Amino acid sequence: MSDKPAILTPPIDSETIHGLTAGDRVLITGSIYTARDAAHRRMIEIIEKGESLPVELDGAVLYYVGPTPASPGRATGSAGPTTSSRVDRYTPPLLARGLRVVIGKGDRSPEVMAALQEHGAVYLAAVGGAGALLAEKVSVAEVVAWPELGTEAIHRFEVAGFPAIVVMDSHGGNLYAIGRARYRRQA
Repeated sequence: MSDKPAILTPPIDSETIHGLTAGDRVLITGSIYTARDAAHRRMIEIIEKGESLPVELDGAVLYYVGPTPASPGRATGSAGPTTSSRVDRYTPPLLARGLRVVIGKGDRSPEVMAALQEHGAVYLAAVGGAGALLAEKVSVAEVVAWPELGTEAIHRFEVAGFPAIVVMDSHGGNLYAIGRARYRRQA
């Protein structure tokens, strides 16, 4: 675990991912995509049909968020993370497509943990309840697929210094498990 935040700039290569460990702080600068349940379902349907996805996932960052409408002068409204377990069943096939970073909140299934290791990816946590502050890191928010899904459409965010913490790394490290173990020792 490093004291200094790692700077991630998508597209992210596997060497960068393998250098991250659970507990590391990161700052993301560049383009990231957003997706929630409905967009995930559509992506999986497209993969199953053998068709091309509307966004390139190789080296990409996917943030589980349904941004609210922007107020005047802002790129987006509140942009806090959604509970990641909602998309656990869809995550492994997307990681197999080269997705390197997923961002959300809350614990993940053993299947997602295994897929992160298998495909060389990481799961980051963004601070829940801080959506207005996280939105300040977004300078551009544009719908790139399925506008009819509203806030669940895929958006491209241009971010600068977007903060997150590596919760699950590509080596099997799990910050939630580490925290629970420490708590049990202290109790």
